[in-house]
Amino acid sequence: MSLRLRATVAVAAAFAIVAGAAAPSHAIEIKRMTLKSGATLLVSEQHQLPMVTIAIALDAGSRRDPKGKEGRAALTAESLMQGTRELSADQFNQAVDFIGSSVSVSAGQDYAEASLTTLKKYTDDTLHLLAGVLETPGLRDSDIERKRDEQVAGIKAAEEQPGYVAGVAFRKALFGDSPYGHSPEGNAESVARLTPADVRDFYHEYYKLGGAVIAVVGDVTADEIRDKLEASLSGLAGSVPSQAKPPAPTVPAGIHLTTIDRNVAQANLILGFGGIARSDPDYYRLQVMNYILGGGGFASRLTKEVRSKAGLAYSIGSVFNVGLFPGSFEVVLQTKNQSANDAIRMILDQMRAIQNAPVSDAELDSAKKFLVGSFPLKIDRQSAIASFMLQIELYGLGLDYADRYPKLIEAVTKEEVQRVAKQYLHPDALLLVAAANQSEAAISVVNLEKR
Repeated sequence: MSLRLRATVAVAAAFAIVAGAAAPSHAIEIKRMTLKSGATLLVSEQHQLPMVTIAIALDAGSRRDPKGKEGRAALTAESLMQGTRELSADQFNQAVDFIGSSVSVSAGQDYAEASLTTLKKYTDDTLHLLAGVLETPGLRDSDIERKRDEQVAGIKAAEEQPGYVAGVAFRKALFGDSPYGHSPEGNAESVARLTPADVRDFYHEYYKLGGAVIAVVGDVTADEIRDKLEASLSGLAGSVPSQAKPPAPTVPAGIHLTTIDRNVAQANLILGFGGIARSDPDYYRLQVMNYILGGGGFASRLTKEVRSKAGLAYSIGSVFNVGLFPGSFEVVLQTKNQSANDAIRMILDQMRAIQNAPVSDAELDSAKKFLVGSFPLKIDRQSAIASFMLQIELYGLGLDYADRYPKLIEAVTKEEVQRVAKQYLHPDALLLVAAANQSEAAISVVNLEKR
C-alpha cells in the first residue's frame, strides 16, 4: 500500500471514530494564551486519537465588503485556496491529498475561517501548507478570474430558486447598505466587477493575526502547538481596525410588502424584523421562546397550527439569526399560492398568542429538554469543537460556557418567555417578502387585513 493510500485510509478511519464519539460538554477543558502576533490561542488537549484540528477566525468576513463590491470577502477566501507563490492550485491540492489532510479557507458573514484537520504525525506538514496560502498566497490573475466566474455562475444558479431570491430581498430590505445587507457571496453584478487587484487589496488589508482567534483541538499540548503556530504564522503581522457597530435594524409600523412574481406552484414567504446580537443576554430566553413558537420543528406552534391542523404550509419555521451585530428574526415558509394570505394571518395570530398568554408548563419543559439535550451534539467531533471554541471567544461567552449553557436554559421561566415575546416579536411592524405566482396568490396588505 502506498504512503498516500495508507495516510488517507488512516485519516478516514480516525474521522469515523471521531464522528461517532460524542464529547460531553463538561469534558472540554480550554487553555487560553496570547501569541506574539496578538492572536488569541485556545487549546483543548484531547489525546484519545492521533488527530489535530486547527481553526483560525480572521476579521475578514463579508461585513467588510464595501458597497458596490459585495462578495469580495468570499472571492478572496476562495482565491487563497488556489495555491501559493511556489505551488499552483493543482500542486497544492496534490500535496494536501498526499498526506490525507484537509485544508480550507472560507468567508462567512462575520469572519473568514482558515482551518485544517490532520493526523498528528502530519501536523507540521499540513500547518506548513495552510501557512503557505495565508502568508504567501499565489493570488494569480488567472486563478482569481476563474474563481470569480465560478462565483457568478453559482449566484445565477441560486437565483433560479425562489427561496434564495426571497432571502436576498429580505436581507436587503431589513439591513439596507449596512454590513449585513447582502449575502456573503454577493450578487452577480457586484462580483462580476471585482478585479484581481480588489482581491489582493482585501487580502493585504484584512488577513492579519492581530485580533484573530485560533482554536486547536486534538492530540497536542498547548505549549507544543503555541510554538508551532508562532513559527509558522509569523508573516501575518498587524491588526485590522475595528468596525463601527451599525444601528440595530428597525421596521416602521405596518406590513411592508415586497413581491417577486415567479411562475411557481408554491409561494416562498419570509416575514420578520430586526433581532439581536449573539452577545445579548436575552439570547437564551429567546432560544426557549422561539423553540416553542417556530424553531422546534413538529413540536412548535407554527408547525402544529399552520402546517398540521390547518394544512396551510409545506414547511414552516422561525429563527433568530444572530451575529457580531444585531441580526434578524425570520419566519420562513412554503405554501400554495392560493393559501398564502391565510397562512400569513395565522402566523401573525401565533405571534400575538405567545405574547398575550404564558406558555404551558409542558411547552416550557419540552423546549428546555431539547435545547439542553441536543447541546452536546453540537460539539461531537473535533471540527465542531474548534468552531465552538471560536464562537465563545469571538462573542465573549466565556471559557466555561459549555458548563453554563444548560443552567442558562434551565433558568428560563414562563414569565421571561412572555416578556421576550412581547419585547422582540413585532406582528404589527414587519417586512414580508413573497416570491410567488402573484396572479394566484394575490398577496397584498389589504388582503392580509381581511378576515
